[in-house]
Order: sequence, then structure tokens, then C-alpha cells
Amino acid sequence: MRIRRRGCLVLAAALAVASGCKKAPQQPEAGVWGVVDGTPITSAEVDKFYRTQLNPDAPQPSQDEALSLKLNVLDELINNHILLEKAKALGLQAADGEVEDKFTEFKSPYTEEEFQRQIKARGYTVDDLKNDIRQQLSIQKVINHEVVAKIAVTDQDVQDFYNQNRAQFNVTEPQYRIAQIVVTPHKDPGLRNRKNDDATTDPEARRKIAALEQQLSTGADFAQVAMDYSEDPASAGSGGDLGYVPESSLSQSDPALKKAVMSLKAGQVSGVIVLRDSYRILKLVSKEAPGQRDLNDPSVQQSIRDNIRNRKEQLLRAAYLAVARNNAKINNYLAQQVVESAGKLPVVVAPKAADAAPAAPAQ
Repeated sequence: MRIRRRGCLVLAAALAVASGCKKAPQQPEAGVWGVVDGTPITSAEVDKFYRTQLNPDAPQPSQDEALSLKLNVLDELINNHILLEKAKALGLQAADGEVEDKFTEFKSPYTEEEFQRQIKARGYTVDDLKNDIRQQLSIQKVINHEVVAKIAVTDQDVQDFYNQNRAQFNVTEPQYRIAQIVVTPHKDPGLRNRKNDDATTDPEARRKIAALEQQLSTGADFAQVAMDYSEDPASAGSGGDLGYVPESSLSQSDPALKKAVMSLKAGQVSGVIVLRDSYRILKLVSKEAPGQRDLNDPSVQQSIRDNIRNRKEQLLRAAYLAVARNNAKINNYLAQQVVESAGKLPVVVAPKAADAAPAAPAQ
């Protein structure tokens, strides 16, 4: 009995020591909403990018909407930090020359006065913008190296996709493959073009679309211009490509759009089309007659390869980022505070050194 009692006393003492040594949860410094591998992300950084997401012409978001968007912004900034560290480790950081080239492209549609007005509206400086460009280029290099370069689409993949989706390639009416560039006179918080370029007024939108039309008339690639400047969140990332549009759907669209499409030959680009809520430039990529499209058709093969490649890229990119996050030490204090305050915005005092521009979320 003495031995058992002594053992119990020793165990109790050990537990007491362990309990006494347990550290209290670490509290964030004032104004810090997240930490990634020891690097803080401040409320000022989140707020700065959050403001670029807001439409000045729309009603202010509710507290719940604002918190949800800020949580999303913080999560993307965390991802960016992880990918930028990957870029550093892999030697894939953007060079000064690449940054300057992209910066020049960004400025090209504007006069100096318009350009200054653009970055001022975003609350940015020229250095902020160049920093964003450097980070975006570096992140894309990582994705290209770690994800895109590892994707392979085999002939068997294409054959299997066609066999499983044969009905999809049966054209029952004339179809028009259309690409578009859209410019609107209002800010869109969901915009994701490569230049983060968004007209906010009608005069600005008219100047921008005229400048883009001029670029196209001098030989600029339509898809590249669309990816850089189009303000349609759904199609900008794919070079403005809308895929094949049936003639019946064209008949249900704005008459000006149908008239423009029907007047074009394959490969031609329209002039500026003025609609009630936007300005557009269209390109007729190709026109398809009714009938079953065969796998030997090069356009069918290419569309299947693009479809498979895009799906694989989305899957591998999500998996790659998930693994990278697993290997990082992340503290999301904003999420923690939102839970603890039952959905109320935490009151914080931002540190003075927190005005550095955050990286724009990766595309």
C-alpha cells in the first residue's frame, strides 16, 4: 500500500509540475490580425486591400459582410506570404526588369494624370504598385513551376473525355465562339484582371476602351489585352473567351451585340460597342455549322485539352496550397477574435509601421 501511495504522490506531483509549466495561449500584439511563420499581417494591411474591393457607388457593406470579406482578404494574404516564401526558396522572385516591363504595360493606356488618379483612387503609391506587381509575378512563377509544369494531358485523356461527353459536341444550330473585352463606368469588387485595372467613371471608361481599341488596331493580342484590362470577372482570366454561343442565345442578347457578331468574319475584331451599362469590343474567334463535331477536328481536341488542363490546374493548385499551409505555422487572430466576440468587429489599434502595401491576392 505504501508503494502504491508513493506512486500516486509522485504521479500527482508530476502532473502538478506539467500543469504549472503549461504556457498560456499567446496573445497577438495590438493591430496584428494574423501571423505566418513569425511574420505579422496587420489590420492596416487587411484594411488597405479590403478598401480596393469596395464599390464606391454601392451601399456600404453591413458589419457581417465587411467581416466576411476581411476574413477572406486575410486568408489570401496568408496564402500570398506562403507562396512568396516559396518563390524565395526556389529562386523564382521576379527580376527588376520584369517588374518594370509590367509596370510600363499597366501605365500604357493612360496619360500621366489619369495614371496618378488611378493609383490615388486605390490608396496606392507607385512603390506600392510596383511591390504588388513584383509579388504577383513571383507568385505566378511559383504556380507555373510547381503546378502548371507538372500537368500532362494525354491523347487517351482526350479520347476518354470525348467518348464520355459526345453529346456535348453535337451542334444543333449555328454557334459563334466569341471573346470580349468589357469596360464599365463603375468599380467592381469582384474584378480580377491582371492589371487590377478598373474604370470608376463614365469618362474614364470611355477613355480606357478607346485606348484598348487603339492597342488592338496596332496588332496587340486580343486575349492578352482582355486578361490585362477587361472588367468582366467571368471571362477576363481566360482572355475574354466566352466559348461557343448558340445563335438562339445571341437573339436574346442586346441587339447591338448580335448585330456586331453577325457582321464579323472569323478572326475579326469589332469596334467599340456602346451598351446601357458597359462598353465592349468583341472578337469572333470562329463559327460552327450544325452537326456532330468529330474528335479529329483540331478545335474539338484543343477545347478538350484546355478543359482537362484547367480542371487539373485548379485541383493541383488547391492541393499544393493546402500542403504548403500544412507546413507553415499560421495564427489567424482575426478569425479567433470574431468567434470570441460572436461576430463583432474586433477593436484594435494599428501599429504605426503597418502601412506597407499588402500583396494582391494570387489569381
